[in-house]
Amino acid sequence: MSHKAVVVGAGVAGLVAAAALSLAEPTMQILLLDRDELPHGPENRRGVPQGRHAHLLMAGGLSAMESLFPVSVRERLLAAGAHEIALGNGMLALTPDSGWLRRWKWHGPRMITCSRALLDWVLRQALLDSCPNVSIHRARAEGLLGDARRVCGVRIGAADDALGAELEADLVIDASGRGSDSLKWLNDIGITGIEERKVDSGLTNATRIYRTPAGAESFPLTVIQANPYDGTPGRSAMVLPIEGNRWMVSAGGTRGGEPPQDPQGFLAYALDLPHPIVGQLISGAEALTDVVVSRGRSTSNARRYFEKATHWPERFIVLGDALATFNPAYGQGMSVAALGARVLAEEVRRTGPAGPGLARRVLRGVSRHVDTAWATAVGMDVLYPGVLGGEPGVADRVAARYARRLTRAATGSFDAASALWDVTSLTAAPTRVLRPKALLAALTGPLLPRTAEPPLLPSEREVFDRLRKGLEESGTSRALS
Repeated sequence: MSHKAVVVGAGVAGLVAAAALSLAEPTMQILLLDRDELPHGPENRRGVPQGRHAHLLMAGGLSAMESLFPVSVRERLLAAGAHEIALGNGMLALTPDSGWLRRWKWHGPRMITCSRALLDWVLRQALLDSCPNVSIHRARAEGLLGDARRVCGVRIGAADDALGAELEADLVIDASGRGSDSLKWLNDIGITGIEERKVDSGLTNATRIYRTPAGAESFPLTVIQANPYDGTPGRSAMVLPIEGNRWMVSAGGTRGGEPPQDPQGFLAYALDLPHPIVGQLISGAEALTDVVVSRGRSTSNARRYFEKATHWPERFIVLGDALATFNPAYGQGMSVAALGARVLAEEVRRTGPAGPGLARRVLRGVSRHVDTAWATAVGMDVLYPGVLGGEPGVADRVAARYARRLTRAATGSFDAASALWDVTSLTAAPTRVLRPKALLAALTGPLLPRTAEPPLLPSEREVFDRLRKGLEESGTSRALS
């Protein structure tokens, strides 16, 4: 018997969910619905509120994607111009109050950097090229068919094809993102009392694209991390290599420390951080776009505890940002969506899409990955002044104190650094930082002295000195234009 599934939302969560269903049951008909008209190439679209800002695809998320698609997502991304960066030696990172992370010979987990538009495009093409049982339709889902015991499809609003007003399905996946209406849909069929939590640090992101300066094509990803420990607003910046020989430069500030949108203020903000390297790198670079700013609910942490609901309908599952959203500064959302889709594939393969209890098992399995990302994001965000929705409790303060010690140790201890890489990349559970070697490193501190200046290779130092010299000699006219 051939089954039918409807996936609401054609962003990353929806694409990986459709791939997971196709993998688990290749004969299933899978209809992917999105209210936007999807672009015919790697272009930004309105339905992705953080789409113009920096995105990191962590090793754990990439591994999950590789397991879900019949073709290699990694190879397609790299062929399209994405960059693969090792956490251990491929980036420069200034920690909040402990100096620069060292770069070790062992490369550590690798992450993918590119524009969000390219990532969406590559995933969408990989899905359509390799999964003939998947089709994408422009349509707006407006509610669920069924009742509190079982969902049997969706109600359709505006659509540009012959889907009709009601679309029956054996399985419905809500992957519609931060703007999900799943709470309303559930309420309409009699499911109420879902627990929610929101923690908002007031993060504002400001991003500008530059042409990579000549000779700097291999310059490492550079990040000045925000400081959640000193009682002041968090301020950060990142130079991210993306496709097309470009740098995506994103500055971020929590409530009270927001980066400005005008070019002069944007550059001044980067130069005024605890180290001016980001501003120095871009001061002589050619700007290709204006400064784009996003703030408000698109940067907050929000979680719906569907897995704890007293009653839950069969055959309805929520994944991705529709389930939980995280401050994008921590680069976890896409990876959590992919890891959740892998849980979906495993459970559908085990019992089929109509198996009793499938939705409950998937939600509970996915919640374990959500827990990891949530603890990281909220554990830091509650420390910033003016945060809404949360005050740091005893457990938060203990965790923050340990994270601070481990980060300080990581500036001069390989054991501490590798533990941080594994958890950050979502390739290991948070308990990884409590293993004996990591604990010992946190207790004893860094074995090597603090590095006050970025650990540049000689060739990188030459590039950096040239760019910095250009700033000193010619001022900031090009970057301010």
